[in-house]
Amino acid sequence: MPGSMLVARGEVNLDGGVNDGDAVTCDRLFQGNLSLYQDRRGYRFSIDAVLLAGLTRVRATDRIMELGTGCGVVLLALAMRQAGSQWVGVEIQKHLAALAVKNAEINGLADRVRILCMDWKDVQEVFPPEGFDLVVSNPPYRRLRSGRMNPNLQKAMARHEICGAVQDMLQSASYLLRKGGRLAVIYPASRLDDLVMASMQAGLRPKRLTLIHSHHDAPAKLVHMECGKGSGQELQVMPPFFIYQKIGGYTPAMLRLHTGCW
Repeated sequence: MPGSMLVARGEVNLDGGVNDGDAVTCDRLFQGNLSLYQDRRGYRFSIDAVLLAGLTRVRATDRIMELGTGCGVVLLALAMRQAGSQWVGVEIQKHLAALAVKNAEINGLADRVRILCMDWKDVQEVFPPEGFDLVVSNPPYRRLRSGRMNPNLQKAMARHEICGAVQDMLQSASYLLRKGGRLAVIYPASRLDDLVMASMQAGLRPKRLTLIHSHHDAPAKLVHMECGKGSGQELQVMPPFFIYQKIGGYTPAMLRLHTGCW
């Protein structure tokens, strides 16, 4: 497989300025095992990415695609967990894709991870069908005309469905997945009905569901859902996942994810 590269309808060079100390921070995650360049004022990954990376099951032979990879945190965290046989991240924003390339390089994963700068709606133009075992995504949560739009375009595109709705991501995931392949996604609990219906319409059947709560007395805020392509009808509802303890601080389960002890 080609090494880590940035592609925009063809190969382009890694943008300079990624190392600009005024614009970018370099953070260390998972007990220092993962270094990550992020924009200081633009989009920065949140706890959702840690949950997606930690709760998703990965097999050693999986061919893995991330739709909307951002700066690469989820894809690189998963690559740390398993060797995998193919790792590809798709990101529509050129600067974030460039950061993902740089992050693969500084973590010694450039020979295993491939980053493409492209719209996830266009995967059929680049990839053959049914070529992946696992697709992961942390898609924008908000409908285009709901809530306040962040004036920072990078943040706005990460939070609102500016470049396409969740249905577009699910259709692309269905195209990419082999029969028996899996999709793993983090999404708001308040939009679970949208996610389930759109998944079914895309030929992806919900198979494993984890409700994620801020703490024990709070309603579920997020869901982690795994879907199967061409799989049976049984849905496994997992025990609830709690992020914070009542007394403050992370729960032991969240600490394990945050420290990379998967």
